[in-house]
Amino acid sequence: MVHGKTTTIKLILGLQNITSGKVTINGYDIEKEFTHAIKKVGAIVENPDMYMYLSGYQNLKLVANLYKGITKERIDEVVKLVKLENRIHDKVSKYSLGMRQRLGIAQAILHEPNLLILDEPTNGLDPEGIKEMRELLVDLATKEKMAILISSHNLAELDNFCTKVCIIKNGEVIETSEISEIKKETSQDLQLFEVDDVNHVKNIIRDMMIIDNHRFKINVPKEEVPEMIEKLVENKIKIYEVKPEEKTLEDAFFEKTGGNVIE
Repeated sequence: MVHGKTTTIKLILGLQNITSGKVTINGYDIEKEFTHAIKKVGAIVENPDMYMYLSGYQNLKLVANLYKGITKERIDEVVKLVKLENRIHDKVSKYSLGMRQRLGIAQAILHEPNLLILDEPTNGLDPEGIKEMRELLVDLATKEKMAILISSHNLAELDNFCTKVCIIKNGEVIETSEISEIKKETSQDLQLFEVDDVNHVKNIIRDMMIIDNHRFKINVPKEEVPEMIEKLVENKIKIYEVKPEEKTLEDAFFEKTGGNVIE
């Protein structure tokens, strides 16, 4: 049993005692072979730690001293990866929250981990900061071949770039699968119609769910859509668009949990 997102991350990283079950990273048991298990792992739990009165570069040098063999070239490479080249010699106190988050990731990947664990990496960021963070994480996953485990309550954001999801409800893991699979599993045959006036449709089509004056959705298989279009056209309803309603990760989450508070 686990309790929530941050607790789960602390258990994975060996920062909290495991009462049942076990955690294996790269084939090593986190409790019995901690040093080997954690060797290729980078992480930020809650907020990244850094010295505000030092520059970003000085912070990276201090972290580099904790590992063997991290060269100046590697530090420069990481600075470039997180796109902080222009501000790396400024004091961290002058950084925006998004820049601090990126510096935190730079610290976490200095030793070239193959697993990066992040707790709420977009928390508190503005839209621009969220976009930069998303692009950075996609780059790390694709170019650096890094597995990234993200804990977040922002399902719309995760839907944009994650491939697998693990849902926790009341301390229990209730679902672990590909995001595409979980959406498929919970999807219905919902069709979204955009017309000139929904009020004109009320007497023609029953059981529809009205969204606004111009849009409604209805749960019918796509094979029945041409017949519905024909009926609307016969009744002089102008149709602007018909498309299947795409299930979001948030929709799938609430179906799986019955609307439980997001863990």
